[in-house]
Amino acid sequence: MPKIKSKKLGYSHSKEKSSPAAAASSYSTNNRAFAPLFNKDLGQHILKNPLISQGIVDKARKLKPDYVGLKPTDTVFEVGPGTGNLTMRILEKAKNVIAVELDPRLAAELAKRVQGKPEQKRLEIMIGDVIKMELPYFDVCISNTPFQISSPLIFKLLEHRPLFRCAVLMFQREFALRLIAKPGDSLYCRLSVNAQFFSKINHIMKVGKNNFKPPPKVEASVVLIEPRNPPPTVDFKEWDGLVRIAFVRKNKTLAANFKTSSILQIIENNYKTFCAANDLVVENPLDIKKKVLDVLDSVQMAEARGSKIDLDGFLKYMISFKLPLKFSFMLTENLLTP
Repeated sequence: MPKIKSKKLGYSHSKEKSSPAAAASSYSTNNRAFAPLFNKDLGQHILKNPLISQGIVDKARKLKPDYVGLKPTDTVFEVGPGTGNLTMRILEKAKNVIAVELDPRLAAELAKRVQGKPEQKRLEIMIGDVIKMELPYFDVCISNTPFQISSPLIFKLLEHRPLFRCAVLMFQREFALRLIAKPGDSLYCRLSVNAQFFSKINHIMKVGKNNFKPPPKVEASVVLIEPRNPPPTVDFKEWDGLVRIAFVRKNKTLAANFKTSSILQIIENNYKTFCAANDLVVENPLDIKKKVLDVLDSVQMAEARGSKIDLDGFLKYMISFKLPLKFSFMLTENLLTP
């Protein structure tokens, strides 16, 4: 376990007061003296219900075919351990835990919780931003995820190699429902398509906001994510670029979205760059709009709408562009959609 430098921790300390009201409440105040002050801006909502913690650990298993749960040989990667309520449950089942915590105060609390106990040697605490760091090897990921890093964390995990067995992640309820949304659902979006293309996702548990301290403003859900193994052999940037176009206006047709001048300009620039890099001649004049619409018509997807296209449809949609045009859809940030 790395040495954690001592810092002045953000605890609430009771102060002596001369008023009778203060004296009458001294017992309850002293009992709160060492309660950590949680930072809501960092998404610090500590899971306090032990039954929920145990349920999350028990759900850390593949659904098919072998229903493998946590094994005594597993290394578990935990994001946002907080004060360690979930961590201690994981340590009961796994070989060791690598916990990443952004807040040094909570990391120190977790270190003190295992100090002098057998679990101390099986717990490694890393202090830092999980999105910016290189992930270690692990078999299973378990996380009470800070809501503001939900999407970056999912795709960082899915890009990680070697592939892990599964991840059990707690998210804001609406975000979790977006992950499992199907074509035609109101919450079906780019996130749904990308996450489901690279993994199998199941909703396994609802968690009420009163199970946290302090309670968040919204309800939460737990999902089980199993990376597809082997992973799809596509260029993620190209795949994501095409999916972005479909969801720029998800209820409009693909033809309508592709006719947008900003998108056509990006496609034309990328096409010319590809041709130049591969010593190919660019047609003169180049009608990129006709080129794109011809491709959509060739696979009968000009009238398809992003909100209704399933994974097979998106794959056909990508291949139809990849083969005849061979250009990459590296889109600008202003085209990002949820």
